[in-house]
Amino acid sequence: MERALTVIHALGLMLVVFSIAYLMPILTSLIYDDGTLIDFLLAMVWTSAIGFLMWWLTRRHKGELSIRDGYLLVVAMWTAMPAVSTLPLLLVVDGLSFTDAYFETMSGLTTTGATVLTGLDNLPPAINIWRHELNWLGGMGIIVLAVAILPLLGIGGRQLFKAETPGR
Repeated sequence: MERALTVIHALGLMLVVFSIAYLMPILTSLIYDDGTLIDFLLAMVWTSAIGFLMWWLTRRHKGELSIRDGYLLVVAMWTAMPAVSTLPLLLVVDGLSFTDAYFETMSGLTTTGATVLTGLDNLPPAINIWRHELNWLGGMGIIVLAVAILPLLGIGGRQLFKAETPGR
């Protein structure tokens, strides 16, 4: 149980850092005045609050992660990041189910390019920027980000690298 709490601690920090990604769509919403500013601000606050709560509740469980913990953190990260990324889509796009929003964000973060949305040209610019930013952050980019930032936060990022590159 102690090791799982260490993973939750690291995931909380990653979510707090990930909440910074909402700044680009917030800026886009301000520039275009597309009516999504409050939605992205809420998503940013919720993401950082969830991450901070996870981090704060497990603050006594910091430590170096083993390779097995790294695998768990990678799975948790690839599950949690798309889940919190759905918030703006759910708030802005009418009639979009959580499943469709999750598919859309997972598609972006894994850079598969698949979409369930129609009428992309009619979406607010901030939503399209969010979709494109998820693609930009996606794939190995998010792992590289985690490997670069986790050591600065006092958590070893090498476990993530090993979990994502089999045979090393």
